[in-house]
Amino acid sequence: MEIIEAVRKVIQEMVIPELGDLKERLTVANQRLDGTNKRLDDMNTHIIDQSRRIDETNKRIDHLGNELRAEIVKTNERIDSLNKGINERIDSTNERIDSLNKGINERIDSTNERIDSLNKSINERIDLMNEMIGRNNEMIARLYEVIVRREEHYKLEHKVMKLEEEVSAIKAKIGV
Repeated sequence: MEIIEAVRKVIQEMVIPELGDLKERLTVANQRLDGTNKRLDDMNTHIIDQSRRIDETNKRIDHLGNELRAEIVKTNERIDSLNKGINERIDSTNERIDSLNKGINERIDSTNERIDSLNKSINERIDLMNEMIGRNNEMIARLYEVIVRREEHYKLEHKVMKLEEEVSAIKAKIGV
């Protein structure tokens, strides 16, 4: 039994102080682990609270998204309704414009026909006036010829009278 006692003594001298040291370290480690576990529990509680708040926020976002989608649908329906009304008014206005254009085009065509008719009538009158002016020019030319002949006749008469006077004067000088 001596060996057992020797082994026990060796164990008590070497292992027991080591076990005491390990026990202290284990106590410190357990304390740290308890602190860490408490912090983890606090963090888990915080995470669970944050998760709950995120879930609530997501629900609010989903609810607001649904409300917004409903408002968008209503707005789109109003826009479509207004577009339909505007398109109907545009179509009606286009029809009125087309009708007015047709009436205006008819009036323009009628006016153009009147202008063409007046233009033809004026051209005929201008042609007639040109013929009359041509005849008047011919008559004026003949009249001018007559006037020139008369002037020439008067000049000749005047020259003849002067020549007769000169002949009479010469005869008187000569004594004839």
